[in-house]
Amino acid sequence: MKAKRIIVPPIKSQGIKTKLVPWIIELAPKVTGKWIEPFLGTGVVAFNSGYKKAILNDTNPHIINFYKGIQEKTITVGLVKNYLEKESKLLSKANENGYEHFRKIKDRFNSEFSSLDFIFLSRAGFNGMMRFNKKGHWNIPFCKKPERFAQSYITKISNQVSAVSKIIQTDWIFYNKSFAEIIPMATENDIIYCDPPYFGRYVDYYNGWTEKDEKILFNLLCETKAKFILSTWHHNDYRENEMIKKYWNKFNIVTRDHFYHSGGKIENRRQIVEALVCNFDIDHIDLHNHGHLAKSGIEQINLFELLEEK
Repeated sequence: MKAKRIIVPPIKSQGIKTKLVPWIIELAPKVTGKWIEPFLGTGVVAFNSGYKKAILNDTNPHIINFYKGIQEKTITVGLVKNYLEKESKLLSKANENGYEHFRKIKDRFNSEFSSLDFIFLSRAGFNGMMRFNKKGHWNIPFCKKPERFAQSYITKISNQVSAVSKIIQTDWIFYNKSFAEIIPMATENDIIYCDPPYFGRYVDYYNGWTEKDEKILFNLLCETKAKFILSTWHHNDYRENEMIKKYWNKFNIVTRDHFYHSGGKIENRRQIVEALVCNFDIDHIDLHNHGHLAKSGIEQINLFELLEEK
């Protein structure tokens, strides 16, 4: 049976959940209300959730402005394509192996905060990272590839914008608030998906994340009447996530192996056991697969086959 295609968003960031989407969606029970994300990030999970009504929030205003622009049709496929074609030519001819023009775009973004400059920087930054300094300015260096935006790459990004524009609903509400203001909006008919920065690991995010934040999140999710899924890390070869024992063990937890690159430290560039924490019955799910790595391509197909069979 043919696997369902995953909608990949145009914004790139480390820690994106693209490979984990089938696992998350399979676990999530269908509800009659809204899909709620207090930590939208790239939006990859929301775009594959299948809900017509959603509350989507992020403390990073540039992510929210970009997707609201698509929703309001002030950002279109044609506009993105033309912008990237223009800037790619200037980048390829710029001095310092392209860095001169990258610096120009970065400086312009840090003063004007253009959504088009934001998408350029998110795709041209070193190692696919997204980071801002205390002033809210872009703080990632150039990937040192002046030919980065080949026509095929521009087409790929344009197609991603097109796909997202067809997914974003008019009933989706975007916020740029604290997660603590969003979770209380949920009702018993809604589902909340939380993907906060991972405590104790490299934070590729607009804001940092402390144990105080983790405790606030825990208390809010304890109080909510909605169903929720929380993404976090369980352990790796070096250490365990101390927040699991301290807070999240009171809920149901599903784990699986996952490998991705995150940050500059070697311990953040190895296999990690991901965890999904939830407040509903998960008897139909295999709780743990860590200890043996699955082939991700086959695994994604099998999960979507299971969903379609249901």
